[in-house]
Amino acid sequence: MALIEVRNLTKTFAHAPSPFGGKPRAGVRAVDDVSLDIQAGETLGLVGESGSGKSTLGRLILRLIEPTSGTIQLEGRDLLSASRAEMRRLRGDLQIIFQDPFASLDPRFRVEDIIAEPLIIHRESGRSAGSGIRTRVAELLRAVGLDESALRRYPHEFSGGQRQRIGIARALALRPKFIVCDEPVSALDVSVGAQIVNLLAQLQCDFGLTYLFISHSMPVVRYLSTRIAVMYKGKIVETGDTESITSQPNHPYTRTLLGATPQLSV
Repeated sequence: MALIEVRNLTKTFAHAPSPFGGKPRAGVRAVDDVSLDIQAGETLGLVGESGSGKSTLGRLILRLIEPTSGTIQLEGRDLLSASRAEMRRLRGDLQIIFQDPFASLDPRFRVEDIIAEPLIIHRESGRSAGSGIRTRVAELLRAVGLDESALRRYPHEFSGGQRQRIGIARALALRPKFIVCDEPVSALDVSVGAQIVNLLAQLQCDFGLTYLFISHSMPVVRYLSTRIAVMYKGKIVETGDTESITSQPNHPYTRTLLGATPQLSV
């Protein structure tokens, strides 16, 4: 059984009604009848140009937005039929690393509070505050390559790469099984992005993680992914193991992506 099973997933965003009246416009189908499996311990790279529906698909799988139709299962558990209380319990298994490290961290919170927040909300440590949470936060910071001097500082005191490390530590706080990495290096320069990619690969080994790695860059996806799914205009047009997709692509769009992106040295 796959860790994540998605079947016939569709999301249509309705247009707002025109203030001038007239015939209503058809909605935008951002994700169009997508089916895919993600096996435990693998990285499925989801690649496609901006606007292809990649991030929407990632958020649908996490139920951050609700689908128009289709099914999503986590280890055979139907996520769409889960109640709010059940979904709250499942949140610890499902996390996300956001694209923009400058917008995804609350500037009013110290790093300690940012990483501790999910632990407090889910009461994982059995306490709302104290040495147990501080110890866990310090462990998470070390895991992502930062030291305890970061605890009392604010996000604006860090570089983009350091902020992304803080976001990764927050995503790891509840010991998730599955993480959506939503273009986590696209806002960083190439050298810093390469460091983050290597960090994600190491954390996957250390914590037994499963990733959906979303990117518009085929070289980054090729480096990190076990398998690749190519998304175009809301549809998955090609899926396969990394070697076959990158060496013998079947779909014209996949060949275009492979030919259009410079190589990345990691």
